[in-house]
Amino acid sequence: MDLVNKLIDSVLRGFFAAFSWAPPALGLTVLSAAVGIGMLWVFRRTSNQKAMKLVKRKVYASLLELRVFADDPGVTWRAQKSLFAANMRYMGLALKPALWMVIPVGLLLVHLESFYGRAPLEVSREAVVTMGMASSWNPQAPAPQIAAPPEIAVEGPPVRAVDVREVSWRIRPQGECSGELRFTVDGQQVVKTIEAGARQRYVPGKSVRAALDAVLHPGEGIAAPQVDWVEIRYPEATLSVFGYGMNWLIWFFIVSMVAALALKGKFGVVI
Repeated sequence: MDLVNKLIDSVLRGFFAAFSWAPPALGLTVLSAAVGIGMLWVFRRTSNQKAMKLVKRKVYASLLELRVFADDPGVTWRAQKSLFAANMRYMGLALKPALWMVIPVGLLLVHLESFYGRAPLEVSREAVVTMGMASSWNPQAPAPQIAAPPEIAVEGPPVRAVDVREVSWRIRPQGECSGELRFTVDGQQVVKTIEAGARQRYVPGKSVRAALDAVLHPGEGIAAPQVDWVEIRYPEATLSVFGYGMNWLIWFFIVSMVAALALKGKFGVVI
């Protein structure tokens, strides 16, 4: 899974760098439109287009029947049953292409969160970094040690939450930073990237040790067996679109859906 995550991140880093001269919304718009076109291609290749055309005609016929014979209860009842059956049939036909798209699109969204969903830490504003310890952790042992870049001040000793097996530090960025926090746990090192400043950039999320957890948290892996995860509590990023702030996911789905609907005729796809 680490190899897949690194490959996806490398491609997205290159794309993000290509649009580094522009507001983040521009790069996301281009990417979202490309995803919409890709979904059209997958939908066409994996769906039964002929059957979908017939089902849509049945839906239109039932709707027309309901309108024309609105005063005839018998005809109306038959049209409603036919409309319901056609809708269920359409949903069944659309299920196959949806299953083909859900995994790649889902993976893409998880990775895009690091580029558009999290903002770097604010300079001069405190934050918390937390390390989740493994079940074998001995709370009586010396606490993990942290080493931070010169731009990051570590304020105070670590705080242990024994019941939930967590060790936390309060940190405060003193300036723009793109560096690493280095933890020493029982003689082993754990490295966690830290980002601070105003410029939107790649901000990795929680680092995890378990391979299954890496599907939802594709940032940096952890090799030390004593540590389950490390997380820096970053603020949520806001995407500026035409002067309005919104969550990046909303804009992603708007653009991808509009692109797919606008080009479905050109691609000859029935949706």
